Amino acid sequence: MRNYVIVTESTADLPAGMIDELGIKVIPMGFGFENESYLNYPDHRELDIKKFYSRVKNGERSTTTLINVKTFEEYFEPILQAGEDILYVGFSSGLSGTFNSSMIAAEGLREKYTDAKIECIDTLAASMGEGLLVYHAAMKKREGMDIDDVKNWLLDNRLHMCHWVTVDDLNHLKRGGRINAMTATLGTALNVKPIIHVDDEGHLIPVGNVRGRKKSIQTLFEHMEATAIRPENQVVFISHADSQDDTEYLASLIKAKLNVKDVVCNYIGPVVGSHTGQGAIALFFIGTER
Repeated sequence: MRNYVIVTESTADLPAGMIDELGIKVIPMGFGFENESYLNYPDHRELDIKKFYSRVKNGERSTTTLINVKTFEEYFEPILQAGEDILYVGFSSGLSGTFNSSMIAAEGLREKYTDAKIECIDTLAASMGEGLLVYHAAMKKREGMDIDDVKNWLLDNRLHMCHWVTVDDLNHLKRGGRINAMTATLGTALNVKPIIHVDDEGHLIPVGNVRGRKKSIQTLFEHMEATAIRPENQVVFISHADSQDDTEYLASLIKAKLNVKDVVCNYIGPVVGSHTGQGAIALFFIGTER
């Protein structure tokens, strides 16, 4: 069996230490402010993540760029030249054109490296939801699964990767065109917090509103409590947009009431964070349905 390398991009928001430990290859995605351009590496080497969120909170608008075909070729080809196959586990096609770029790059490289396997999986997931699928793929590889079996596991399980998100800053959603000014003003006055999930097509979908930050976090937990499959066997991921205390509160609820194996927390990176704003919290787990 040929060795294979698991490749993803920085939108998976995995901790840098975990990436190194599991031997995952990560392609950085671009973001920036006006005339400033950066690449989002897992260790945030080009712009400190706290500085990023401070700027967003102060009203600066961050934009993002997809990963193009040439960049995928530059990351994929050295792996193929080394005689290894590729399992690319990618950012939702419902949120970015990046996955389509990976498919075009893979098709061209298959013609050049005819003996190689290049498998591209659309996770239909974002942030550490994508990251949790990458983590499972890496653990399956460690257990000895070949590339085809891991590919099939991902396809069979991706629609069980639940994403539950709450956003703290309605004004950021207004700036991004997701809600109008009146809704943002009224919602802020009433302390309304939206609850959002990712649907089966990989799109972010608002599904409700609750009053108060603490209630919004409890609502994320309640969705997990209602739908998680054997939580005692799960490693759960939580990502946050510079909201450490609230993230720890959610993690403590999950540990105390569902007895999960572990909870891994990390920042929502600047690519996804450009769209959520400061204060967002996202919970990811395996459930009966999204």
